[in-house]
Amino acid sequence: MQNLTKNPILLAYIFGAILALLLLQLITVKLLRRLGKNPKYLLDKEDIKNITKPIFIIFMAIAIRIKTFHSLLGFEEITYALSKISTISIIFAFTWLLIIGLKIAKRKIIKNYDVNSVDNYRARKVYTQFNILERIIMFVIIIIGVSIALMSFESIREIGLTIFTSAGVAGIIVGLSAQKMIASILAGIQIAIAQPIKIDDVVIVESEWGRIEEITLTYVVVNIWDKRRLIVPTSYFIEKPFQNWTKKSADLLGTIYLYTDYRVSFDALRTELERVLKTTDLWDGVNQNIQVTDSKPTCVEIRAMVSAQDASTLWDLRVFVREKLITFLQENYPESIVRTRVIMENNIEESNNL
Repeated sequence: MQNLTKNPILLAYIFGAILALLLLQLITVKLLRRLGKNPKYLLDKEDIKNITKPIFIIFMAIAIRIKTFHSLLGFEEITYALSKISTISIIFAFTWLLIIGLKIAKRKIIKNYDVNSVDNYRARKVYTQFNILERIIMFVIIIIGVSIALMSFESIREIGLTIFTSAGVAGIIVGLSAQKMIASILAGIQIAIAQPIKIDDVVIVESEWGRIEEITLTYVVVNIWDKRRLIVPTSYFIEKPFQNWTKKSADLLGTIYLYTDYRVSFDALRTELERVLKTTDLWDGVNQNIQVTDSKPTCVEIRAMVSAQDASTLWDLRVFVREKLITFLQENYPESIVRTRVIMENNIEESNNL
């Protein structure tokens, strides 16, 4: 520091270098912001704001790493520490920059898909893939960044080697205990590729009806119809059977069962079903039918089949149709309501004896 105060040329050199770095940072930020104003470019203003932070750290780390500054400022004794701080900062900034780039790419791609639309099969497929793959890639990036940072220290490398060679048994135990976690992660990767489930799929899991709300590497959140949340490990959807009502498309067929007397008019029911469906927007106008599916000693089983654009609409439609058909029978064919018959035969001879 004393040499620096006595030599104004060295002082000017340091300030010039610092000014050059700040100017380079300013030019980079200005250039990125100008690109962000143009809608044809990938980055927008918010993205530019996020990117400039790790870039600034990179420039500062480069400045800290210059050994000329160390000698001019009298920091020769801590040169090693400063160089390591610079290395860690650069690794941290690049890791941060890669994660930001990953998030930007994901957001730019999925914004072209509307998961709230009626025909959202493609959108749900893309959302599911990118949500899972984003977590996988982010996890890999962080692991690689931490590994590179630790490898930059010779002492830590030696300690790590000693630990791995002397603690083989402990490693085996940890490996065995982590089997389930690894299996869940692998199941998450398989779900992202094969996609037995997607975001917003309608499923029946553990006898519960609900929608896939969130998919992570280790668990899946199912939003049940009564607002409960069912947390299921990702491996469940690979190892166990479950129902997916929207695997290929959202439209579904639904059934309404009626149990009536043999004297019911089937043609009248078919006409009434057609009339009822035309009065509601819940029906998608594709499928409707009435069939006699079974006959029992006391009643006839009638199945009304209807279709709707998605599971929630189908549920409302089935409830609506069931109510209207029962009301129709009550008002027009009350004799068709199921009743129990008891036939009593009068034995004349027994009556005379009494």
